[in-house]
Amino acid sequence: MTDTAPWITYRPELTVLDCTIRDGGLMNDSRFTDDQVKRVYDACIEAGLDFMEIGYKNSLEQFPKAQYGPWRHTYEEDIRRVVGDHSPEQTGLKLAAMADAGGKSDWQKQIIPKNDSVLDYIRVATYAHQISEAADMVRHAHEMGYMTCLNIMAISIVQDAEIDQVLDIAKDLPLDAVVVVDSFGNLYREQIDTLVRKYAKAVEGKGIEVGIHAHNNQQLAFANTIEAIILGSNRVDATLLGLGRGAGNCPMELLIGFLRNPKFELKPILSVIEDTILPLKEQFDWGPSIPYQLTGQMNRHPRGAMAWRASETPDDYTGFYDQVMADV
Repeated sequence: MTDTAPWITYRPELTVLDCTIRDGGLMNDSRFTDDQVKRVYDACIEAGLDFMEIGYKNSLEQFPKAQYGPWRHTYEEDIRRVVGDHSPEQTGLKLAAMADAGGKSDWQKQIIPKNDSVLDYIRVATYAHQISEAADMVRHAHEMGYMTCLNIMAISIVQDAEIDQVLDIAKDLPLDAVVVVDSFGNLYREQIDTLVRKYAKAVEGKGIEVGIHAHNNQQLAFANTIEAIILGSNRVDATLLGLGRGAGNCPMELLIGFLRNPKFELKPILSVIEDTILPLKEQFDWGPSIPYQLTGQMNRHPRGAMAWRASETPDDYTGFYDQVMADV
């Protein structure tokens, strides 16, 4: 083997985003303690990661404080309570938040001017049919001074013609990245190839990077992330111990162990997993299991599998199979 082999993954322009607190918040209603968020924040800095997505910008009306923790709304006072006067120039880490299209975010009010925030990056999450609102959200965030990103969700259920229409709109937005999001954990390598190439062609010459956000229903999140990297994706998402909704995400420890950029350090990732993330396994369930496998293979939202895993018979796999097949 030589260092010129095509599978060598060192590219200085490739950036890594940790979305543990944001995506993991879907499992515990964003009720992380300040100490847990601070430990993840410190680990991201020590590990040399480029971005940390610290929470959602979701509305109080739909996600009331009585039911959801502060990282579902990510107000400035909550962020600063944990990170102080965060500076990417000093830490090397940029902070991100995600705003959902479809009425889940009061984005006109919640996305304040960048000069008044420690956030650097607003990621807009949208289903294909919500692209008009998402485009307005991206423009607003850009006007406020933020880096911007468009995460096109549940891409495995979107028809090719509709993907092309969404990308035709996206290419003219003030975006830093557009992300392939395998929300249902349904995609295989060949589909990742098709989608990454399609996205890259659509935004060619626009200064917009292509990203990947993979879910692990079929235990392919890491493999599909590698495939996207090989094809040129320079914005890569992962979470500590794969923490995320349902089957979880590409595990950060696998990704950092794989990447050959010397700026990334694996030991801080292992340390925060050991003392902060692993204990969460005693509080709530995430990670690959047969119910999530079945929803992934059938290209369905994992909410049914999540409910089954939270029931009194989480490992009744044949029972869940019969339930899923009855809905076909």
